Amino acid sequence: MKRIIFSALLSMAITLPGMAQILKTTVAQGEIEGVLHEGFALYKRIPYAEAPVGNLRWKMPVAKKPWKGVYKSDEWGNRPFQVDDPNQGISHIPMSEDCLYLSVETPAKSKDEKLPVFVMIHGGGFSTGSYIGTQDSFAREGIVYVSIEYRLGALGFMAHPELSKESGKKISGNYGIYDQIMALNWIHDNIAAFGGDPEKVTICGESAGGYSVSILCASPLCKGLFRAAISESGGNFGPISNQPYGGVNNVRYVKPAETAGLDFQKKLKAKNLKALRAMSAQTILDSTGYKLFWPVVDGYAIVDDQYKLYEQGKYNDVDIMIGYNDDEGSLFIYNMTVDQYKQMAKEQFGDYTNKFFEAYPAQNDQEALYAIQEMFRDRPFGWDTYAWANLQTATGKGNVYMYYFAQKSQNSILKSGTRGATHVAEMPFIYGSDFGGAMSETDTHMSQIMAKYWINFVKTGNPNAEGLPFWCTYKQGEESVMTMKKGFYLTPVPNQKQMDFFEDFYKSVRK
Repeated sequence: MKRIIFSALLSMAITLPGMAQILKTTVAQGEIEGVLHEGFALYKRIPYAEAPVGNLRWKMPVAKKPWKGVYKSDEWGNRPFQVDDPNQGISHIPMSEDCLYLSVETPAKSKDEKLPVFVMIHGGGFSTGSYIGTQDSFAREGIVYVSIEYRLGALGFMAHPELSKESGKKISGNYGIYDQIMALNWIHDNIAAFGGDPEKVTICGESAGGYSVSILCASPLCKGLFRAAISESGGNFGPISNQPYGGVNNVRYVKPAETAGLDFQKKLKAKNLKALRAMSAQTILDSTGYKLFWPVVDGYAIVDDQYKLYEQGKYNDVDIMIGYNDDEGSLFIYNMTVDQYKQMAKEQFGDYTNKFFEAYPAQNDQEALYAIQEMFRDRPFGWDTYAWANLQTATGKGNVYMYYFAQKSQNSILKSGTRGATHVAEMPFIYGSDFGGAMSETDTHMSQIMAKYWINFVKTGNPNAEGLPFWCTYKQGEESVMTMKKGFYLTPVPNQKQMDFFEDFYKSVRK
């Protein structure tokens, strides 16, 4: 009998801490109930908008209506329709247009704790990805972790003349961006119900998520919705394309984006927008190419060329932590002959071809492969980060912290054929992601420091704390970039010659 009583008491001792968590609360739409996860309250599936189905397909998100009773948030929501990416590890989650959900993981035990809030915007080229997952390490440090979902691919970013006319503002596309903005508004209005502080929100994203963070930092619709931002390998500072396809940037103006939408309609053999809305989401997905649809400069969410906006000081001036990896391009490009390389350079850089070869020389196939990988590191990731840092330090007041991650690890999506840290290689070091490889002793020590940098930044807008290598704010031309390779040390901007090339080339494109 004593053993039974002792076992019961022990069980109570284990479960009682969880009983103090906020497992039920009230948001704008009504009562909602979460589940206990690793000692924290976890709300897996919170609808922040109505399902964008039927006539709501290709429309701005509509705020979620009040519900009756207690909403059970104990299962993960659907992921958006997308081309399956085995690296995402989410193929077991059903796809649906009913996908506008967010999750909240909170360590708060009362609603008045006013904890800092970390909002993750997933990557995936605006074509794949999901909000699903937790970040227990951040919750253990007293941070409310939020992850948001948004529409992807053609369903999230297709522009079309009929859609522009229907909008009343002559705009279309960007539905995925408007989803993100609505989610941020929902978080601002409701996060206090989970013990979070709406005035202490940090947004973060990697790749397309980092690209989104960059867009949101320049959007007037986001004023006051966050106090700090983290962008890992993402930025929207290249010249805007006037072409339906190709160009120096995937972001386009509305008119060429509408042309791409019309071409997509013809591909689907649909008579008009009504016929497109009548098609199944799977049919639309099956005809969508990866990265075919991206954000659009619509004059509202994305006002203009972001480089110009930052030159004019027209952005949300918050503390930022931004950076990229030294071998980003190896994840995307696996082979290249020197002849292909030279032809590509002529097609993309025209009169700047010789200057391009000076920055990225190649005499044989191996050198051509390395050169194109380095170009792919700098063009969509490195230069945008560099431009962002320079522009904000010149025109803003927010602190700018810039990093360069160069630690090669076996715990990476791509483990062979790389010379350094490929795309997403920094994520295991910050969030503990498992890409199926072991972390070395050096990796482990670095990950402990990097996680602290991110956590400190979320809490204070400054990554520094006692016992950590000091990370100064960025200053152009000075040793102020935190290089992360077998340790941590401040260096000048890496790959300066290549940065200078793109700076000059993009200026010529903007003329």
